[in-house]
Amino acid sequence: MMGFTGKQWLTLATVQACTVLFGATVTSVTVILPQMKGALSATQDQIAWVLTLNLVATAAATPLTGWLAGKLGWRRLMLGSVIGFTLASVACGLAESLETLLVFRVIQGALGAPIFPLGQSIILARFERAQHPMALMMWGVGGVMGPILGPTFGGVVADLLGWRWSFYMILPLGALACLPVILSLGNEEKGAARRFDFIGFWLIAIAVGCLQLVFDRGQREDWFDSTEIVIQSCVAAACIYFFVIHSRLSPTPLFEGAVFKDRNFVLGIFFALVMGMMQFTPMALFPPLLQDLRGYPESIIGVLIAMRGVGNFISFFVVAQLTRINAKATLAAGLLIQAAAGAWMGQLDMNMTENEVMWTNLLHGFGFGLAYTPMAALAFSTLETRLLTQGNAIFSLLRMMGSSLFIAITFVVFLNSAAEAYSNLIGYVSVFNAELLEPWVQRFGDVSSRSFAVVAQEEVRRQAVMAGYINAFHLMTIAPAIAAPIVLFFKSNKR
Repeated sequence: MMGFTGKQWLTLATVQACTVLFGATVTSVTVILPQMKGALSATQDQIAWVLTLNLVATAAATPLTGWLAGKLGWRRLMLGSVIGFTLASVACGLAESLETLLVFRVIQGALGAPIFPLGQSIILARFERAQHPMALMMWGVGGVMGPILGPTFGGVVADLLGWRWSFYMILPLGALACLPVILSLGNEEKGAARRFDFIGFWLIAIAVGCLQLVFDRGQREDWFDSTEIVIQSCVAAACIYFFVIHSRLSPTPLFEGAVFKDRNFVLGIFFALVMGMMQFTPMALFPPLLQDLRGYPESIIGVLIAMRGVGNFISFFVVAQLTRINAKATLAAGLLIQAAAGAWMGQLDMNMTENEVMWTNLLHGFGFGLAYTPMAALAFSTLETRLLTQGNAIFSLLRMMGSSLFIAITFVVFLNSAAEAYSNLIGYVSVFNAELLEPWVQRFGDVSSRSFAVVAQEEVRRQAVMAGYINAFHLMTIAPAIAAPIVLFFKSNKR
């Protein structure tokens, strides 16, 4: 296919195995969040840290990828990342408190950070530019197996054995991923490391961490009425400012200026940010919705969420061909399909069926898969080969930042919307609103009884929570819809 050599096929299999490991771990956690919330006595926004802090750690450590590849070579770096990521996953399963779990999730994210950008760099380096769309598509076929296998098996394992075993199941996957790494990768790039800009790295890492804390803790601390939030915001702004100044003045900046002189690449990292927003947000919203409001077990939730991976897989039958014909149109179509799926999710209500959840996730996954390959192909189509690893680190940094920050933002919208809806709805539940209460009286008896008040209050809470989720889904419509027209600014790659 496309004249791939045996070495190229082995490279594809290797990178796919590592990407499956990474994807299965991230997505399996989304299914078990509700169970962990109860087991660790956490609130809705606190348990979301299990996902977001991992993504932040991954984003913050991603800029190290290029320098580590130059120091260690491809094989040692990928092998070390896989082993460290796997052991950290097992440690997460052993955690006895939320605080301990969060520490191990941060370690897991930092150690696993090179897996995705290094994998994409290897693909782009070992394949000719004409082969990139097909190679990226084939890599993506393996990559979506993680989002399919992770929620499916993670949900079943959590149902049968508990949430800890969803982390333990990563151990055999990690062991299997090590073998092809040893067989197919060499010491490419070893010795090519330039002097690493630790000042720039720490500035960007602190900025990313502070921004995440602002969005994660802002709701609980009453935003800028809190000294903590004001300090974190000022630190983030100062770090970003000094990073820009330092990058202009340093002889060896963290990211070379030449990377940002490529128009397609700059546009590409903007779309990486947008696609990051879309990548994990549905998986963070649906599991608590389905368990809290519909009472589904983790095994069923896992299957429904895995349909997003199925949508990704279906897109691969057409995305390579469409990307070669017109990558810009394919990217725009993928974004608009994601917007349509978000709009459909925004129409769901308390009576949603399994089919509706399945089809909305499948459509969203199809749109994501249709957009990702042309986005990556366009972003790197004109970038110099020597800048590919560095470019992939920036690309992955923005994608992970988009994921973590957007999840935090959607939960802020969810909590505010749910609280506002509750305060508005509870006023209607009154003995003076006989028409509204009539169906409830017929079902639950006297309106003045204590049992009626408890049932009515719980139903109001459920309806308010659903309103919060609907508003969060609307954000998933707005972001890709706004981004779609910007596709026109890419340099055309028509065949």
